[in-house]
Amino acid sequence: MDTKDLLKKVRKIEIKTRGLSNQIFSGEYHSAFKGRGMAFSEVREYQMGDEIRTIDWNVTARFNHPYVKVFDEEREMTVMLLVDVSGSKNFGTQIQQKQELATEICAVLAFSAIQNNDKVGVLFFSDQVEKFIPPKKGRSHILMIIRELIDFKPQHKGTNVAQALQYFTSAIKKRCTAFLISDFISDTFESELKIASRKHDLVGLRLFDVHEEEFPNLGLIPVRDEESGQIAWVNTGNKQVRFAFKSAALERKGRLENAFKKSGVDFTQIGTHESYVKPLMTLFKKRGARR
Repeated sequence: MDTKDLLKKVRKIEIKTRGLSNQIFSGEYHSAFKGRGMAFSEVREYQMGDEIRTIDWNVTARFNHPYVKVFDEEREMTVMLLVDVSGSKNFGTQIQQKQELATEICAVLAFSAIQNNDKVGVLFFSDQVEKFIPPKKGRSHILMIIRELIDFKPQHKGTNVAQALQYFTSAIKKRCTAFLISDFISDTFESELKIASRKHDLVGLRLFDVHEEEFPNLGLIPVRDEESGQIAWVNTGNKQVRFAFKSAALERKGRLENAFKKSGVDFTQIGTHESYVKPLMTLFKKRGARR
């Protein structure tokens, strides 16, 4: 892609995702992710409409009158985007490819973050750590990240989520919010997920295509593995073949959901056939309600 086309594409994504961030995501993002860095400041008398959970019961008992704790929010937070750039990112049989979906999701999260005065950094990974962009603030930094997301050429095609999490845990010392964005077609990474989630506020976003979970009946078709480059001929006209494929996909999905659940990591799934707005909003609202 030449520079002119690339800049045009970056601008198009900026207009769309910045608008979404301003109108929809920014407030929800704030309530879902801010508040981890709350520092106790003082107590004051309870006023109508105060959050009951902030009542300081010790002070209330001492003065026989309700008092609430007042918190100061830490000024800034670091947001890390851990993005799978392996060969399977090019797969997509619906509205978009997984790479296009990942780019827009990252842009929305990044613009929501900078509106909240947060720093944003990125880690691209395949079966190696491909590139690390340290966290910074500002629109020009976000545009550089979007440009990289569109045009980045990975050196490797495989996926190793465990290695990406290990690198992230050692590279980012201070607690941050991190979005792990992948299709998770990878070897096991559960222990690395648990270690990372103890140190950071981690969120898993699985990007998938419906035809990774279910074959349509198309007769004998060649199927190419984007990561290994191998081609296999599959008889999708055979009901048993379709059933076995679907069963294996459901089992993989179940294991993945279970790994995130056991690690205590928030997790949602977004398909190439749908808008990412609803799944992200549902996730943000669920997190906001827990605070």
